[in-house]
Amino acid sequence: MRNLIAFFQRFRIFLYFSLLQVISLSLYFSYIAYPKGQFLTSSWAVTGTLLSWQNNFTKFIHLDETNEALQQENVRLRKLQLINFMRVSTDLIKIKDTVYRQQYEYIPGSIINSSITRKNNYFTLNIGTTQGLEVGMGVFSDKGIVGVIHMTSKNFSLVKTILTENSNVDVLIQPSGLTGYLKWNGKDPMRGSVLGISQDIKLVKNSTVVTRGGSGIFPRGIPIGKVEKLLPVEGKPVWDVIIKFSEDYRSLQHVYVVKNLLMDEQKKLENGIPKEVKK
Repeated sequence: MRNLIAFFQRFRIFLYFSLLQVISLSLYFSYIAYPKGQFLTSSWAVTGTLLSWQNNFTKFIHLDETNEALQQENVRLRKLQLINFMRVSTDLIKIKDTVYRQQYEYIPGSIINSSITRKNNYFTLNIGTTQGLEVGMGVFSDKGIVGVIHMTSKNFSLVKTILTENSNVDVLIQPSGLTGYLKWNGKDPMRGSVLGISQDIKLVKNSTVVTRGGSGIFPRGIPIGKVEKLLPVEGKPVWDVIIKFSEDYRSLQHVYVVKNLLMDEQKKLENGIPKEVKK
């Protein structure tokens, strides 16, 4: 108590001056309109800025939760698209549920490790057999295909991306309807090649390249990229169709794994093709 009294005695002039200042400013802003308005405006501006910072910080903290929620919503919406269904009836009078049968389902996941600078690049996902993943399933993003599941464990999986030398995805060039195979030259992570297009066929620049869906790994129509230029292949009457990928694999984070509900049936049927026909 003695120290408190000594403090007030020592700083009584400063405290008295501060009190008078507060009283003066209060009276000033209370009775004069313009300074009062300016003071309130400034206060609101500072408060608004602080609230904006708080809101942005809160959104940043919950960014992963928001992305996961968006992935789940995308999965739900993708399930409703007709590309995920196969027609089981030609009778247009029947109700819709008996006309189409679902063929594809999607499992959301995130990339936790990746490489793009090697000749053969792999991504690690944070999902595995516990979530229903199997070797051979296709992986894609909102913008385009990514690759195929190469190995799995209970909670993780390894994706063999299209940025590998022996990638071999069957593709469709629209609107021409031409088909070919996707290859990567092991150099540019933003570009690939479509092989198997004859030189006597004219292609339009910026034609869209999508998945053909013939292997059953991917549904038909998932984006891959756009035609950028045509280069002749030495000694062969075909084009090396250079395409620019629609996905930037350098910054990719969230993906979807394709589950083909009819894959076993398709494989069983195609295994019956005579060997001499496959050659």
